[in-house]
Amino acid sequence: MGEAIIAILASIHHEILLFAVVGLAIGGIDDFLVDVLFLFRQAWRQIAVYSRYERMTTATLPNSPRSGRIAVFIPAWREAEVIAPMLRHALASWGRDRYLIFVGVYPNDPETLDAVTSLAANEDHVVLCINERPGPTTKADCLNVLWRAMLCEEERSGEPFKAVALHDAEDVVHPDEIRLYDLMIDRFQLVQLPVLPLPGHGGWWARAIANHYCDEFAEARRVLA
Repeated sequence: MGEAIIAILASIHHEILLFAVVGLAIGGIDDFLVDVLFLFRQAWRQIAVYSRYERMTTATLPNSPRSGRIAVFIPAWREAEVIAPMLRHALASWGRDRYLIFVGVYPNDPETLDAVTSLAANEDHVVLCINERPGPTTKADCLNVLWRAMLCEEERSGEPFKAVALHDAEDVVHPDEIRLYDLMIDRFQLVQLPVLPLPGHGGWWARAIANHYCDEFAEARRVLA
C-alpha cells in the first residue's frame, strides 16, 4: 500500500514538473523572440545607416551647410564648486564656435550667483539668467527661465537659434559637440550624444563604489537613436 502511494505521488510530481518545464519553455521562447527581434532591428539599422552615410570621425567632421547658433542651457542650484570650472572648460573647448551658454541661477544662492557673474562679466558667450523665484524650484522652471532669455536674445539679435543643447553643471563637454549638433540637427529633430562617466579616485572601496555607479550611469543614459 505504501509503495503504491509513493508511486502515485512520484507520478504526480513528474506531471507537475512536465507542466512546469513546458511553461518555462514557452516563456523562454517568448523572451528569446524579443531578443531576436531587437538584434535584427539593430543589425538592420546599422546596415541602413552605413549604406546611406559614410562613417565620420571628429577629424573628418564637415561643417553644416546651414550653420546656425546653438543655445546651451545649464540650470544651476548650489553648484558653486563646479559651475565655474565647467564653464571655463566649455569655453576653452568650443572656442569661437557659434553658441551661447544660458546659465540659470537663483537669488538665494549667492555662491553660485557670484561664480557665474564673475565669469559672465568678461565673456560674451555666457548669459546669466536669474530666476525671479527663490530656489530650489523644479528643473523645468529653471529651464523655462532660460528659454525666455533665449527668446529675448533672438529678438535682440534678429537671429534665431538653430537648436538647444542641455547640460548639467558638472558636465565635461566634448570639443566637437557644437559642430556635431550643428551638422546632425540638419537631418534629425533630436540628437542625443553618448554620456561617458568619469571613474573615481581614492581607495579601493571608493573606486569600487564609484565605478559601479559609472556603469549604472552609462547604462541608464545610453544613446537611443
